[in-house]
Amino acid sequence: MPLLIDGHNLIGRLPDVRLDDPDDEAKLAARLRTYSARTGKRITVVFDRGLPGGRSWELSGGGVEVVFAASGHTADGILRERIRRARDPRGLTVVTSDREVIAAAQARGARVMRSERFAAQLGGPQTASTEQDVHLSAEEVEEWLRVFEAGEGK
Repeated sequence: MPLLIDGHNLIGRLPDVRLDDPDDEAKLAARLRTYSARTGKRITVVFDRGLPGGRSWELSGGGVEVVFAASGHTADGILRERIRRARDPRGLTVVTSDREVIAAAQARGARVMRSERFAAQLGGPQTASTEQDVHLSAEEVEEWLRVFEAGEGK
């Protein structure tokens, strides 16, 4: 079941990404790619204020299509239009907390998940490693230095 996401609406519900961050869209797109890889869901996320508008080839990929509204258009308008044109609206989940977008989704039989709920489901940022810092004794450091020095010049 594909997801259609109101991007800035979702960012406003995330505790660690801010709307005034110039990289907020890229950070959300990265997190959505991780989510898509984990769940197998196809995702389209729509943002306001993109020049020239349309699909962002730079941010899209990994099961995520990133779309920006062109000047004179809004993300909400694009979301409503995509819901209206959906071939299988009952197979679509719309992630938003915007009343008009929710109404458009419900009118077509699409599922709605509030941004707050999806933000909790999305989880926090993924860390590269959960390993603890290992402290070496002075003797262990000396041993490793000997090992690495012996390997030089080979």
